[in-house]
Parts: sequence; structure tokens; C-alpha cells
Amino acid sequence: MSKLGNYISVQNGYAFKSKDFIKNLSGMPVIKIGNVTGGSFIDLSSYDTISEEIARKVKSFQTKDDDILIAMTGANVGKVSRIAKGTQPCLINQRVGRLILKEDCPYSSDFIYYLVSSNKSFQYFSNTADGAAQPNISGKLIEDLEFPDISPKSANKAGKHLKVLDEKIQLNTQINQTLEQIAQALFKSWFVDFDPVRAKVQALSEGMSLEQAELAAMQTISGKTPEELTALSQTQPDRYAELAETAKAFPCEMVEVDGGEVPKGWEKTTLSEICEMQNGYAFKSFDWMEQGIPVIKIGSVKPIIVEVEGNGFVSEDYSKLKPDFLLTSSDILVGLTGYVGEVGRIPTGKIAMLNQRVAKFLPKEIDKNHCFYNYIYCLARQSQFKEFAEINAKGSAQANISTKELLKFPIIKANDKLHILFENRVKELLERILWNSQNAETLAKTRDLLLPRLLNGEV
Repeated sequence: MSKLGNYISVQNGYAFKSKDFIKNLSGMPVIKIGNVTGGSFIDLSSYDTISEEIARKVKSFQTKDDDILIAMTGANVGKVSRIAKGTQPCLINQRVGRLILKEDCPYSSDFIYYLVSSNKSFQYFSNTADGAAQPNISGKLIEDLEFPDISPKSANKAGKHLKVLDEKIQLNTQINQTLEQIAQALFKSWFVDFDPVRAKVQALSEGMSLEQAELAAMQTISGKTPEELTALSQTQPDRYAELAETAKAFPCEMVEVDGGEVPKGWEKTTLSEICEMQNGYAFKSFDWMEQGIPVIKIGSVKPIIVEVEGNGFVSEDYSKLKPDFLLTSSDILVGLTGYVGEVGRIPTGKIAMLNQRVAKFLPKEIDKNHCFYNYIYCLARQSQFKEFAEINAKGSAQANISTKELLKFPIIKANDKLHILFENRVKELLERILWNSQNAETLAKTRDLLLPRLLNGEV
């Protein structure tokens, strides 16, 4: 057996003071233990920053591509993540350790990462952590990790292969974020900023004809110039006709309703107009099992994609005994406690049961072939929805909100024709997100099957 400390040393993070942190996101991000989630790469969906002036004084704590970081305290103790290539420079906070390879280390950074991020290593870190209030591990404890004597040539080759899988997973994640941004931008343009309507209003106010006004709306919707639209009409007449139909569905006038401007004919209403909500089931303590059908708890509801595994199981009989609480692919869920207003969807090919304090959106029909599904997802993923949930949540220990309260969220309801066009336009984007997530999960399973073999010297 070999000791990790023969090949690496652990650098502890810098002890920033609370006054060092600023609200300005233009500052340099600081990686805290909460950012080291155990995913392949550091989670920077949320972070604190410090000023560039302070950052210059602590350059030795600045991250580089492929840095290996480990959480040394708290709920994430022993979890390991890397800095993805192209990530903006960050600084390492105290109780986050960086593993630095020694100059004569024959092993690659990739192998070291997969060694310390394996489940076996995590069990070692978590089982040997000390501390009454919260678990802690030291740099020495990390360096004392033992692993089998593996040929560096074989280990480095396997590490490289595993990294390729991780990079493919990361690429899928980035593509999903882009697809989400496209869908959200379209939703905001149509139903929040009313861009196509305002384009028509502006054109008509300048004395243009209705035909010219609709052309202006087509430019706004497509982002194309008049010349590009002319070319589109010749090269892709069906696409041009679809665009013209969409532009025509938008009103030509803004009117004042309840102290605010909305497109003429549209309605200011609440979420209850377009959907109902299903609360989760209160499973009893004796219902929980080691295997069975997964249960979605409040901690499972992550942005975009819900985490189905790792939250406990109940008997598969519940899928028939309590069918109203059975979740299937693409169901939209929201957290009602803790991280209230967090919204994600059930991945492709998964089923689960809905636990209490999590709710499912039940979109109403627009017509017999369409419902408000994509509109509701984009609406609920807007920051205003989460802010509404947080503001209206109650509870001193942790925030709680009811589905009754969420259904009061104010919305703008357009004409049915436009809602159908939106559903058709966004459907493929949201379906691709689920497909990419399924692909990423398949890659992750392949990686996780290879990892124990690597650490046993079999690969």
C-alpha cells in the first residue's frame, strides 16, 4: 500500500474575514466548503466575492484549471471536486483544501483526483473526521489516505479515460444551461417585456402600415434584419410562414390594466388560472426501505433537473396504492420548505414517489392537443417566482410555503393561439435538456463502474 502524502501535499485555504466579502459580483469569487459538492467540478451557481485589491494580496490561494479541492469541514466534509477548464480564477477559503502534486509525483492529476473522489476514499474521510459540532478533517488525515500500489502508467492511462467521460458530462451540463437560457429569454421577451407587441406599437406610431408593423415584430422575434427575412422567405418558406404566423398572433396595442401596461386582449391573472398543484404524501417512518421506488424529498429538487437517487426508497407497491403521488419523466416539481420556490423536472426514464413538502405542477389544457406545460416551467424558473415564494414563506426555523399561496403568483395570460405557438416553439428545447441529462447519467454510470477497477489496479 502507498500513502497519498508520498505524492501530494494539502494546502489549506485562506481565512478571509467576514468584512472582506462584498456583494459586487464583479469581484473575485471565493470557493467555500458549500461549493465543493462532490460533483466532478466545483459548483459556482452561487458564491461570495472579494475585491480585486484583497485578491492581489493572496495570489497563492488563487485557483488554476484542474485544481483538486476537498471540503474539510461541515456537511460536505470529504467531498472532492475539480476546477473545470476555462473557469474564472477563484480564491480558496479556509477549510477548503487544495491537493498539490509533488514535483517527483509519477501519478497524473487525473489519477489523484479519481483516487480521492472515490466512494472508498470518501468513507475514509467521513469515518475518521472528528468534531462535536461539525465534522472536520486535517491535511495530515488526507495525506494519510492509503491506496494499492498501482503502476503509474496504468493509473494515468485510466485517469485520462475517466476524465474524458467527465468532460463529456460537463459539456452536456453546459449545453443544458444554454438551452435553458434560450427558453427563458424567449419567455421573457414574449410574456414579460412584450417585445413583439412593442415593436408593432412603435412601427404603427411612426406611420407604418400593419404589414410593416408585423414585419417589425418578425425581426424582433427572429433577431433577423429585413434583408435576412427576405432571404429566409426564399430559402425556408415554411419557416418564414411560421414566423409570420407568430408575429400576427401578437396584438398591436398596449393597454393599461390595474396600473400597468399589458398587450390588448391579454389578461392579468394568477397561476391558478393555468394549473393546479399536487402536494406530496406524508410517508411514515416505517415506510422507508433500503430498496424500492425512489422518493423525492425537498433536498432532491435541484434547478433544472431533480435528483432522483440517494434520497431513500419505499415499497414499489406505493406506485399502485398511491398513484396520485407517482412521478414520471418530465414532471415539474417545486420545493415548499427550506429552499422554497426551487424548481426542477424529473429526468427521462425515471419514476419516483412525491414526498411531503414537495409539490407537482398540474398544467391545465389550452386545447385538446396542448397544455400550459412549457409556459409553466419557464414561468416557475424565472427569478420572480422564487422571490415570490421566499417573500410569502412563513416559519422561523425554516421557510415554508403552501401550494395555495404559490397559486396566487401573478401572471400574464395571452391568447390561446400565442400560448400554443410558445408551447410548440419551446418543446424541443426542453426535451433536449432531458435527453442530455439522461446521456450524462449514462456516462456517469460508466465512469463509476470503472473507478473501483482503477483503484484496484484492474484497469
